[in-house]
Amino acid sequence: MTYGLPASLVPGDLLYAVAPSGTLRETEKFEAGLQVWRDRGYQIELSSTYDKRWGYLAGQDKQRREQLLEALKNPKYKGILCVRGGYGGTRLLENWQWPTDINKWLIGFSDITSLLWSGQLSGGVHGPLLTTISQEPDWSLQRLFHWLEQHTLEPLTGESWVSGMATGKLLPANLTVATCLLGTSHEPDFTGAILAFEDVTEAPYRLDRMLTHWRMLGKFDQLAGIALGRFSQCEPPKNVPSFRALEVLKERLDDLGIPIVANLPFGHDGVNAALPFGISAKIEANIDGSGLLSFPNHAPKSM
Repeated sequence: MTYGLPASLVPGDLLYAVAPSGTLRETEKFEAGLQVWRDRGYQIELSSTYDKRWGYLAGQDKQRREQLLEALKNPKYKGILCVRGGYGGTRLLENWQWPTDINKWLIGFSDITSLLWSGQLSGGVHGPLLTTISQEPDWSLQRLFHWLEQHTLEPLTGESWVSGMATGKLLPANLTVATCLLGTSHEPDFTGAILAFEDVTEAPYRLDRMLTHWRMLGKFDQLAGIALGRFSQCEPPKNVPSFRALEVLKERLDDLGIPIVANLPFGHDGVNAALPFGISAKIEANIDGSGLLSFPNHAPKSM
C-alpha cells in the first residue's frame, strides 16, 4: 500500500522513544536530546524497554519488536524517535511483518537504516537520534523540524566527483547496514534511485570490500546517482600500507557513469542533516566542482 507523507507534526503532539538497536550508553546526551524535542513543544513517552540491556542490545529481540510494534500501531503516537544506533535492528527483521496500515514518522540513522529500508515508511527520516540531536547546529535542527512540520526541505551543497544531473527516489543509508540487507527481502528497489551513503569506523579495505560486493551484484548499474556524506574515523592506522578512505570511494565509484556529489553534511561525528527516505530528489554535479542535492517537490516557498 502506498501513502503520501504523514500529517505534519504539531508542537504538543505525543512522540514515542524506542531503542530498537544497541543499548543506551550516552545517558547525558540522551537527556539532552529529549530536551531538544521538549523545547520545541513536543511530548515524549519513553518505551518501557528504552534503557534495557542484553549484551550490546537494548533488550531481547522479542522486547524490542514489541516496543516497535506498539510505537507503529498505537495512533496516539504521531512519531517514533529512535534512541540510538549501534547494532540490532536487522535482528528484528527475521520473520517480521510490517503492519500494512501505518503512515507514521520514524526518525533515526546509522543502524536504523535497517528499519528505514525494510519498512519503506513514507515518514522515514534518516536523521539525528535522541543521543545525537543535541549536538546538531541550529540550521540542521530547523531543517529537520521544517520537514516534519511543514514538509519543506532546503537543498544541501557538496562537491562534484562525476558531473551530471539526475532525479530519483532518495535512499539514504549507512553503507555497512545497507550492504547487509542486499539479497534479502528487505532490500529496496534501486531502479532509478539516488543512494546517499555515510559510514563510521570502517577501515578503507572494508569500504572496498563492501563497494566491490555492490559492484559484483550489479546494484550500482540500476542507480541514477550517488550522494556521499561523511565517512568518519575511516582512515588507516599510521605506518600501515593502505589507500585512504576517499581514495577507495573514488576508485570504486567514479567509473559507474552516473553523477556523484560528495562531502554532503550528513553522517556521524558532525552535522547530520535530515534526509527523508523515498522522496524524489535531484542531484546536480557540476563541472566546476560544485554539487547540490535538492528536493524540488518540497522546496521552501519564496517570500
